[in-house]
Amino acid sequence: MRPGIRIKTPAEIEEMRGAGRVAAKALRVTCEAARPGVTTKELDELADTTIREEGAIPTFLGYGGFKGSICASINEEIVHGIPSPRLKLYAGDLLTIDVGATLAGWVGDNANSVGIGELDAEGQRLIDVTRKALYAGIAAAVPGNHFGDVSAAVGAVAEAAGLGIVREYTGHGVGREMHEEPNVPNYGTPGTGALLEPGMVFAIEPMFMLGGERVKVREDGWCVVTADGSRAAQIEHTIAVTADGPMILTCESESERWPAHV
Repeated sequence: MRPGIRIKTPAEIEEMRGAGRVAAKALRVTCEAARPGVTTKELDELADTTIREEGAIPTFLGYGGFKGSICASINEEIVHGIPSPRLKLYAGDLLTIDVGATLAGWVGDNANSVGIGELDAEGQRLIDVTRKALYAGIAAAVPGNHFGDVSAAVGAVAEAAGLGIVREYTGHGVGREMHEEPNVPNYGTPGTGALLEPGMVFAIEPMFMLGGERVKVREDGWCVVTADGSRAAQIEHTIAVTADGPMILTCESESERWPAHV
């Protein structure tokens, strides 16, 4: 085991399922509400209300000074888009929403990318490949594999589809803190990194781009965008490594927890 990686007990993982369920619900309702004419601030307020009604608190709000309960990133924005009443959604936009919820001291972290109205074929392909890569990474998250196997599985899907991989930002351990050890890149070498053990909990979050791999941070100090203006997508689950295989913690139903395609 790599030093610094916290192993969760079965009882702690059960508690984390609660946080994951709240985060998943908040993500679902905000994605469903994302329509032309809606502002990202309205989506932020909806997520905040949903999380608090479940007895949880928004993990992102105030984190490092962040001013939203969600990250809302549009088109060329990859991650950390700050919700704003001035940012209105338009038909054809590609929107990524990232939501975290803290319940009983545990964090659930997840994200999804969706089209606003009808999305063009390339935008939909980007979303579909990003989701495929997420589940490829989840499938590799079994005891006896290494973190490099998870990262390599994610990256292989992007490379086969000719998509750019965001290399500066990664998945990460999750627990009582949103960011714990280790980092989980979206590219890697099989057989490298720490050995996966039951009780490890981490977020896998592929971030892919239709264009090149250069990124930059906007003047607000938060929002990361593609350097060439191409669109990006991010899809994320928090998962636990168990003796029975990877368990998805950020889901609302038991049928989603052990996906058939993993």
